[in-house]
Amino acid sequence: MHTRQLGPFHVSPVGLGAMPLSMNDDKAYPSEDDAIATIHAALDAGVTLIDTADIYAPSWDAMGHNERLVGQALRTWGGGTSDVVIATKGGITRGRGESWGRDGSLAYLQGAVEKSLRNLGVETIDLYQYHRPDRWMVYGEVMENLLELQKQGKVRALGISNASVEEIQIAERVLGEGNLASVQNEFSPRHPGSYGELKHCESRGIAFLPWSPLGGTGGGARAVGERFAVFAELAEQHGVSPQRVVLAWELALSDRLIAIPGARRAASIQDSVQAAVLALAEDEVARCSRALGLDA
Repeated sequence: MHTRQLGPFHVSPVGLGAMPLSMNDDKAYPSEDDAIATIHAALDAGVTLIDTADIYAPSWDAMGHNERLVGQALRTWGGGTSDVVIATKGGITRGRGESWGRDGSLAYLQGAVEKSLRNLGVETIDLYQYHRPDRWMVYGEVMENLLELQKQGKVRALGISNASVEEIQIAERVLGEGNLASVQNEFSPRHPGSYGELKHCESRGIAFLPWSPLGGTGGGARAVGERFAVFAELAEQHGVSPQRVVLAWELALSDRLIAIPGARRAASIQDSVQAAVLALAEDEVARCSRALGLDA
């Protein structure tokens, strides 16, 4: 499988969003064995990017659940993992009684990174992403905290999530030229609003990782072909699933886009990975974009 650049790494165009294995809108979770089998299926299919986060867990008192699944899956997989990039996130707090908040302070992020390192069973985190802005803090100061984590050798590459163009520009300025590896924002047929951030990342050579690229875990991904007829029509013409067409369209929008669809079953990620070799014609890509009101 050809690769795409993600900071200092080269990864598969389609990665695995591991969140649904531990947290989803349906509140339906696979067994540990089935979850690990899904991650193994992704690796068997050539996936070399797995995205997780410390808050991905069935409940507040199980923080790190998803990271631990990912770590265990890597340790028990039969193949080599030297080229597999693990991306995690921190900066969102989750406490007793499902109380949620944000904390971009250095003390909090240092503690969060240490927990993520233990959960994943690694000495250095490949890609550490600031999960969501703490509006009580100056964004540039939070970026300085991320940079400190990198200087301490705890993380190799840095990314941000749920960021505006202005925040991307601030991150670039603070982290230094070429040191912002990625931006992870919501982007899908249901939520095309981050198209501007995608194109900005493309112009700056930054990887763009759309989260919920198929429309989310509450049925959006399953019904994407029903809600957006253009993808169902093209799927029928190509003899593939509407979900595969959606991902192929997204990949065609920019060579800086790396899709990270979630999956709870091996069959889901096995289908998604095939989007990397589904070549849509230029007019098909444009047709999808026009249906969503995008000028592409």
